Amino acid sequence: MSSFHRQAGTCEIITTMARLSEVADVLSQQSEIAVDMEMDSLHHYREKICLVQISTRQESWLIDPLALTSLLPLAAPLADPEIIVVMHGSDYDIRSLHRDFGIEVTNLFDTMIASRFLGIAEFGLAALLKGRFGIELDKKYQKADWSKRPLSREMCAYATADTSDLLRLYDQLRVELAQKGRLEWVEEEGRLVCQARVTEKDGPLFLYCKGASKLRGYCLAVLEELLQLRAQQSELLDRPPFKVLSADTLIEVAENMPRSLYDLSLFKGMTPGQLQRHGAGILSAVERGLATPEISLPRFPRGTKKEVLDRVKVRLKNLKSWRECYSKELGLDPGVLAPNWLLEAVADTENAAHEELDCIPGMREWQKQLFSEELPRLLAMV
Repeated sequence: MSSFHRQAGTCEIITTMARLSEVADVLSQQSEIAVDMEMDSLHHYREKICLVQISTRQESWLIDPLALTSLLPLAAPLADPEIIVVMHGSDYDIRSLHRDFGIEVTNLFDTMIASRFLGIAEFGLAALLKGRFGIELDKKYQKADWSKRPLSREMCAYATADTSDLLRLYDQLRVELAQKGRLEWVEEEGRLVCQARVTEKDGPLFLYCKGASKLRGYCLAVLEELLQLRAQQSELLDRPPFKVLSADTLIEVAENMPRSLYDLSLFKGMTPGQLQRHGAGILSAVERGLATPEISLPRFPRGTKKEVLDRVKVRLKNLKSWRECYSKELGLDPGVLAPNWLLEAVADTENAAHEELDCIPGMREWQKQLFSEELPRLLAMV
């Protein structure tokens, strides 16, 4: 077990800009640093980064964004192309870092992606650290409210543990990827993750509600009113929407359109507390939805169903069979090697020539190089 891990509870918490600048200077002299973040998405309406954990090979720090006026000093080391930023399952952290602070990461190595490209089935950080170093991560605070202060010694230890041994894990995975000739694959995936950004929701809220696509007409109009009500209450109460009213409950209400508090009380997901707090508002939302003029009733967008030629169907079947064999040969999950959307796009090309593969959005360069000889042969068979 590393010294970082043993001393995690006493890790320094950075709460001043002067000290943050000093730490940033240390980070700027490193060739690689490990980074993780804790957020409060399970506890508040507008989530935010509440803690940033950073480790070098010698030291670890907990940086407290809630106590600081800015994280600007971190922008330079995190965006330095000469410094490898090691993270695990980084996609959402990268998005959040840019959303909250405008900070970008340039040279990313994601240990979760690396593990998947090595064919490791258990690619969670806890499983990796236990399997390789015998380190047991206590996930007790995984769902904690990280916006609360002060942070307990145990919470600090938990947070530090996510980065204190990450560079050791990176060292091993990097060597193994290089041995298999897959290091460039992971580096390309990292560059793409660095471009990930949070996008604002646009259009009616039902577009983002699981299960809404099965509703039509007045039911969909009622659901939209209910979702708008939930959003208002969530902001007012500073709670995540799902903790105010579940999507399943709202869809059930929209489908059955209760007209009284008694009717509403019969719904499985409606607790007495919710009924007291939101019952009247829900009934009003139902009335507003039912009062929608017929000409203004919302419609869930339906994608135009593309007619798939028999030839393309056969090609796709051949491609999936090839992927199954090739993924076993490489020891990779088929979805990592070539997801279904990619095979569908390839099957729809003329002959999978280089210029055609270049036109497929999202296809990686490593995939083009790996598949460029085999794909034309497979398509020529049909």
